[in-house]
Amino acid sequence: MKLMNYLNLNVHPVQLSFFKDRTNSFEEVFHAHQGMELLVVHEGTGFVVIEQQIVELQPGTIICFRPFQLHRIRIHNLPQDRYIRSLFVLEPVVLEAALSAFPALRDFLRKLWKEPLVPQAFRSDDLSALEAMFRSYRLRLDAAKDRGPERLLEEQLLFLTAFVHQLRTDSDKAAFSQSDSVPLPTPKNSSTAERMLAWIEAHYMEPFKLDELASAVHLTPNHVSATFHQSIGSTITEYLTARRIRQACWLLRTTDMSVQDIGESVGLGNFSYFCQLFKKHVGFTPYKFKGMSAYTIFIE
Repeated sequence: MKLMNYLNLNVHPVQLSFFKDRTNSFEEVFHAHQGMELLVVHEGTGFVVIEQQIVELQPGTIICFRPFQLHRIRIHNLPQDRYIRSLFVLEPVVLEAALSAFPALRDFLRKLWKEPLVPQAFRSDDLSALEAMFRSYRLRLDAAKDRGPERLLEEQLLFLTAFVHQLRTDSDKAAFSQSDSVPLPTPKNSSTAERMLAWIEAHYMEPFKLDELASAVHLTPNHVSATFHQSIGSTITEYLTARRIRQACWLLRTTDMSVQDIGESVGLGNFSYFCQLFKKHVGFTPYKFKGMSAYTIFIE
């Protein structure tokens, strides 16, 4: 795990990146952000693991990641095929306040932000029109950069208001057609991997036993390990460590639990080992991490 502080949402609560070409710089890691993250795929195919879900990515896919939500993106055929995306990371409470004059839109944002059963994946009905909107606002945002942080934030919030409004429009269209969300395919053979992720989610706070996972999904232990790696792109141990450390980070930042109690609650009852593992993957002790103001968690 690597810890990076380039998204300091406490200093400026919105970070927008339009049409970023990540073809030659993409890094496939488990990670979680302090803020809410909105991903738009312009070019490229692959899939994203969002805790216990696996969703296919293709041009026009829009994913809404909640704060501190563990996820990993895999892009196919790099660098032969290009991967271009837009990424918007924000402190949702700031956008929520900006939407006070639009109560229905504010409620939609709150559902994306907080409700676990609300769909997080969307498909743009007209990607070219959405991209035209992005280009128009990007020009306004570039001009606002020289007018101070308050003017820049105002323009950023206006853009996010328009973008969230479009997401709600797409969601309403899907609901009208009797679908929970704009339908997005999942990769083939993902159901077994998703059952494994669900089992880990239910048991990550306990000592891990491969035989129990294998029994739960009706596979041999060797087959479990191979299927997980093929479907998710990491070993079970790597994912389990990512899940535990992500939860430890969340508890360190949002509760008054002691470091020792947090280690025990995420399945790492040996206090010394928990501190060593945390520092190895995060780069800081749990005590120092608890006092940090903003961060993005990257788990290799």
